[in-house]
Amino acid sequence: GWDWKDTYAVINTFNELDTGKKRTDGSIKSLEEAGIPKDHILTAALKTLDVPGSMDATNSALVKLPNGAKNLIIGGMNDNTVLGGVRATESAGFAAANVIGIGINGTDAIGELKKANSGFFGSMLPSPHIEGYKTAEMMYEWVTQGTEPPKYTAMDEVTLITRENFQAELTKIGLWK
Repeated sequence: GWDWKDTYAVINTFNELDTGKKRTDGSIKSLEEAGIPKDHILTAALKTLDVPGSMDATNSALVKLPNGAKNLIIGGMNDNTVLGGVRATESAGFAAANVIGIGINGTDAIGELKKANSGFFGSMLPSPHIEGYKTAEMMYEWVTQGTEPPKYTAMDEVTLITRENFQAELTKIGLWK
């Protein structure tokens, strides 16, 4: 395992979007609970939610790292905000073995998961078949019975997909051809 003294996290944030803020706040909370020192967690504000925007945000954080930073954890609100972060670490000279990026969505990361050597470790794949069913069910009950759905419904049935399992997991839910 990695020693926390050499390990830093860069979390690319977009606090203007509530869903994005909840995701990145959750990442930061989990890192703190895992024991990483709070001063080893850097946030980088995103201007855009794409790979180039995430590269820019991550680059602005990387220059703040101390010389002893050996390992990096990259987080963001979706796959693209993590992919851009991983690209920035590559440009800064970090080896893939010293970077762990975990995105959220899964389908935007397929190309990266096909690569043998990348700091992009995996992605949290939501359960679209379950989420779609629950959404349709709540809408049906609202229209037919007047039961208004809650303002927020956590969709937290996710699967970590990695190089080892992404094809099988995507096949299970009909997203792999």
